[in-house]
Amino acid sequence: MSASSPDSRPPSIGRRTLLGAAAVATPAVLGVATPAAAAPSPAAAASARKKPRALPGGGDLGPNVIVFDPSTPGIQARLDQVFRQQESAQFGTGRYALLFKPGTYNGLNAQLGFYTSIAGLGLSPDDTTINGDVTVDAGWFSGNATQNFWRSAENLALVPVNGTNRWAVAQAAPFRRMHVRGGLNLSPDGYGWASGGYIADSRIDGQVGPYSQQQWYTRDSAIGSWLNGVWNMVFSGVEGAPAQSFPNPPYTTLGTTPISREKPFLYLQGNDYRVFLPEKRTNARGVTWGNGTPRGTSLPLSQFYVARPGVSAATLNQALAEGLHLLLTPGIYHLDRPIQVNRAGTVVLGLGYATLIPDGGATAVQVADVDGVRLAGFLVDAGPVNSATLLEIGPRGASRDHSANPTTVQDVFVRIGGAGAGKATTSMVINSRHTIVDHTWVWRADHGEGVGWETNRADYGVVVNGDDVLATGLFVEHFNKYDVQWNGQRGRTIFFQNEKAYDAPNQAAIQNGSIKGYAAYKVGDGVTTHEGWGLGSYCYYNVNPSIVQHHGFAAPVRSGVRFHNLLVVSLGGQGQYECVINDTGSPTSGTSTVPSTVVSYP
Repeated sequence: MSASSPDSRPPSIGRRTLLGAAAVATPAVLGVATPAAAAPSPAAAASARKKPRALPGGGDLGPNVIVFDPSTPGIQARLDQVFRQQESAQFGTGRYALLFKPGTYNGLNAQLGFYTSIAGLGLSPDDTTINGDVTVDAGWFSGNATQNFWRSAENLALVPVNGTNRWAVAQAAPFRRMHVRGGLNLSPDGYGWASGGYIADSRIDGQVGPYSQQQWYTRDSAIGSWLNGVWNMVFSGVEGAPAQSFPNPPYTTLGTTPISREKPFLYLQGNDYRVFLPEKRTNARGVTWGNGTPRGTSLPLSQFYVARPGVSAATLNQALAEGLHLLLTPGIYHLDRPIQVNRAGTVVLGLGYATLIPDGGATAVQVADVDGVRLAGFLVDAGPVNSATLLEIGPRGASRDHSANPTTVQDVFVRIGGAGAGKATTSMVINSRHTIVDHTWVWRADHGEGVGWETNRADYGVVVNGDDVLATGLFVEHFNKYDVQWNGQRGRTIFFQNEKAYDAPNQAAIQNGSIKGYAAYKVGDGVTTHEGWGLGSYCYYNVNPSIVQHHGFAAPVRSGVRFHNLLVVSLGGQGQYECVINDTGSPTSGTSTVPSTVVSYP
């Protein structure tokens, strides 16, 4: 969000590595050898040498997954140690998952820095109770929370010490499957800047106070009350949500979420780790875990290849080919070829924001046109050689019906630049029908290392070619051309947050034929049915404030293409919008940073 960041950076944190598959070992055979056994054919011998040994499932979760139980000594000291390392390590290499076995923990304050995930290991959040807080604040950045990215809290019950838990985050910081027995404050101490965020499958017994939060999306949850709104507050399937009132207050409220399926999560059954796979819900409302055992299926860890940083893409693909799922433990994974997900029902689950970096222009992940793939909880970081795409869901032309068992992409984040120069023509391409993209932040970096109009060139953020795709919680920012280009039929988006690229050098650099600037969200000219609720685009052309953006949204004018509750904002007058959608909506006004809105279109 903000274009400035602190100069200081903590030292990088070492990571253990795991080498690829071990060499094949030939077992000795006791007894007298027959002539055939003593002298295998050359072809058979060559085949035996080349065939890799089957990879094991399950195993240790590695050094950066830290597991606590109520009797663990020194929990607070260990939490504080991780926080000191990660608090300001915005582009560092440390990655951590902090896991709490079921039980009750007293007097803790788990402060979360970058690339840190905290989670309970029960089937329900109420299985793991912290009498204390899970805190995100912004002391590292002078009380500005707009860069509190890449962290998460999941599957815990909290009893906050002072009655209210602080969760002052920006993008890529999900609050999932949480039970707060009190209130939730979404702003930093002192109520400074904040720009988030996302809540799902959570119960907050008290009041949620956004205060300075510019926008927020809450899905399939229950809240005591909601305090205020700044620009764009969106709710779907939320018990206790405020009534529809956009633009004043700026609440977009849907009674249900059309389709949802919660993120997979790790839990303990006795002493054994399993991964729970929540079932799909239609017209969903409220939490999934409130009444007994959640609905879904589970897999033992023995059916997962537990990957460590340093493992090769070839080994990951071998594990998938052998029928294993992938559990990516915290760390950084360099890929010289795509991870190929070809089997229906495959789960790829990251812990502690495991990060995939494609080298040499590779694509990081490619998913076949199959049912029920679940991608969750990892970051894709573009490499210095341009990738045509970074994440592909389905091949070009994919057309199979996946309505009964869609692919889900959840808490999968994409970054181009920031940690170093990176390039990608298109970040995420959705070709498979019925895909659900549930909370993503696709970000061309506006600060950090390797940042410049051509240095971290990335023309398109998310391109949707598949039909019947649903996006719930879509954050896409700063791309050189279209941030979102939606070509598929019957697409739906509930909540969209966008900033146009800060660093455009001049008007000509963003000119789109006869149109001033590329829309943040473009619906293809051939689309006949599309719908969106609660969509916002902001401009902050700080290199050249004279730049004019004609509109934030572009779509064919048809009765089946409908939008509800749109806004555009000029941040401090750094650039201006002439319209909101197509040629409709008032221009933004000078330096006032007041949204221009359209309640219904057409």
